[in-house]
Amino acid sequence: MASEKILEQKKQIVAELAEKMQKAAAGVLVDYRGLTVEEDTKLRAELRKAGVEYTVVKNTLTRFASQQIGFDGLDPVLNGPTSLAMSFDDAVAPAKVLVEFAKKNENLEIKAGFLDGKLVSIDEIKSLASLPSKDVLIGKLLGSMMSPLQGFVNVTNGNISGLARVLNAYAEKKAAAGE
Repeated sequence: MASEKILEQKKQIVAELAEKMQKAAAGVLVDYRGLTVEEDTKLRAELRKAGVEYTVVKNTLTRFASQQIGFDGLDPVLNGPTSLAMSFDDAVAPAKVLVEFAKKNENLEIKAGFLDGKLVSIDEIKSLASLPSKDVLIGKLLGSMMSPLQGFVNVTNGNISGLARVLNAYAEKKAAAGE
């Protein structure tokens, strides 16, 4: 039987993992079996660059954590080597990096995922990966917001310059008439 100290440590790990999974914008569980050290290092670097936390997790502890937060549907995939990639601000990042990496490395198998507190299928993870990144979406949103303002500025400038031309022509006509 496990000592009381070890049991408390495991309870603490489960509580921390459950809290992280609950706070994460998205997470993806993968089977990394068959990846070389070089491939794993490259994957970790790509995930780190995207701001994704990536850890190898113990299935039993992950099972307890997922049950605590209502992710019982993860139970069937929690066998064999499992790692968890989570992002706390960009819901697309873990899926995008892992799906792209899995296309090049058939040894990486996507098991399951979650998004905003709900479990998602492998197909939904792949769909999520095809979305533009958060920065690209923000850029597109800002561009679409700026477009009407730019049009308004152009119309306003056009009206003012048109008025200036009319007044200038009127002043030249008056000057030519000798008034």
